[in-house]
Amino acid sequence: MIRLGSTGLRTRPLRVFLSALGIAIGVAAMVAVVGISASGRSEVDRKLDELGTNVLRAAPEESADGASARLPKEAVTSIRRIGPVRQAAATGAVDSAKVYRNEHIPIGRTSSVEVLAAGHGLLPAVGGRVRTGRWLGTATEEYPTVVLGAEAARRLDVHTPGIRLRLGDTWFSLVGVLEPAPLAPELDNAALVGWSAARAYLAFDGHPSTLYVRAEDSQVKAVRGVLAATVHPEKPSAVVVSRPSDALAAREAAESALTGLLLGLGGVALIVGGVGVGNTMVISVLERRPEIGLRRALGATSGQIRGQFVTEALLLSALGGLGGTVLGTGITGAYATARGWPTQVPVWATAAGVGVTLLIGALAGLYPAVRAGRMAPAEALAGP
Repeated sequence: MIRLGSTGLRTRPLRVFLSALGIAIGVAAMVAVVGISASGRSEVDRKLDELGTNVLRAAPEESADGASARLPKEAVTSIRRIGPVRQAAATGAVDSAKVYRNEHIPIGRTSSVEVLAAGHGLLPAVGGRVRTGRWLGTATEEYPTVVLGAEAARRLDVHTPGIRLRLGDTWFSLVGVLEPAPLAPELDNAALVGWSAARAYLAFDGHPSTLYVRAEDSQVKAVRGVLAATVHPEKPSAVVVSRPSDALAAREAAESALTGLLLGLGGVALIVGGVGVGNTMVISVLERRPEIGLRRALGATSGQIRGQFVTEALLLSALGGLGGTVLGTGITGAYATARGWPTQVPVWATAAGVGVTLLIGALAGLYPAVRAGRMAPAEALAGP
């Protein structure tokens, strides 16, 4: 039956090419619409990630007299045990240390720069970037090295790594300057030193003052619900956890709207492709009535005639579906590359481009196949 159905395609190459091209254009439109929309959604997700939709912040609650509770030293370690947490880091305020550009600066002229102890995992957790130099690493955080926030570098008028700064009674070497950090603006006006170095040189007590947690997008609310109890099991009410950004709600609304758009446009494109297959097969039956009559006269049954035309419709649909999937993927890649987006073609879209086209092709070819099978030999031989 497959050989017989393919014979009808091979004997009319131009008609088959044009028919398959019409199907391919419909499938390519569906794949391209879905792919471009998915690529656009990936770009939106990337932009929203930069806004910190999955970042939570925890800090000790201030009492009525202005004093703050102390967070446990092992808070970061405890947070990392939460399954959906991707990254966790902390900063600790070193109130006893002040920053001076050199030894000639009078006591008290600190330019209001805060000294914070930080671990090497802080920058990835808050999405920060280094402008010049480098960040504190495992090899440098134990030594007297410092990284300045963007505003702190401007106030101190220090921008070149290698310069020495005086923190407390110890000279620290400047190793880097950060870009402005929109997710953690308090870092912009801070001098950041390694956690171990702060304890060794600045009498830091080791208690974090602010915690930064980046969680799985779909589990942000769940992580927020257990974060306070994880940080301070004995007194969770002493921990204030920030609410997720409003951009998280915007992301969920955008994903819902885009999903509906993808399904709607994809369905329309597939219906158009199915109509094209059905139209092609009806015309094929009308054109080939003499062939149908001859086959019936030679003993072909109605079932064999129906099977021939359904098989031919399936082969034509498969040819157009595969070509359309390749074409739609190429269009998506070209468009996404031109816009600087990540190329994203969902697997379900490519599978639907072929599978659903085959299904619609079979349904669309069923009516002309039944019509062909019902033709009497004498009627079919008489021609249109």
